[in-house]
Amino acid sequence: MATQRVLPQSKETLLQNYNKRLRDDIRSILDNFTEIIKTAKVEDETQVSRATQGEQDHYEMQVRAANIVRAGESLMKLVSDLKQFLILNDFPSVNEAISLRNQQLRSLQEECDKKLISLRDEIATDLYELEEEYYSSSCGQWDGVELPLCEAFRRRDSWGFLDTSSEPGNSSTEELERPPAQEAIPRHLNGHGAGTGDQC
Repeated sequence: MATQRVLPQSKETLLQNYNKRLRDDIRSILDNFTEIIKTAKVEDETQVSRATQGEQDHYEMQVRAANIVRAGESLMKLVSDLKQFLILNDFPSVNEAISLRNQQLRSLQEECDKKLISLRDEIATDLYELEEEYYSSSCGQWDGVELPLCEAFRRRDSWGFLDTSSEPGNSSTEELERPPAQEAIPRHLNGHGAGTGDQC
């Protein structure tokens, strides 16, 4: 029955155990490989027949090859244990990796912020130009009266409805069709009326 290996408590003893396992596995691989090479040599006639000697050598090679495989698996397990030991105990390297990752993420955040600010400025410039174009075209359509977008579209729709429902010779309908006088609506620098801003 295989005995379960008890891991030592202190780090120094654990590292010494790792070194011992490494030396034992490498020695096992080297010794078994050397014996396989020796077995492959052709010897002189002995009391044992060649067929019997061949079977014995073949069996010995299989056993020693299995020992080499076992030592290789033990080395792979040792590498895994060393990685786990470094992850759990190498705090300076872990902290350095965390700090480096934080710096990378902060640089990425600053780059994204700069791009967003640039995009915001471009959108603001384009929006300002669109508003200027809209209000300049609205001045010619509404006789110089500047209205907010929602109010302008609402009045345009209402006037279009009155145009379709009006009859010739109806003076009251013609008065409703005419846009409001320029003096009735105060003008502001930003293009929004004082009384219509709350309605939108």
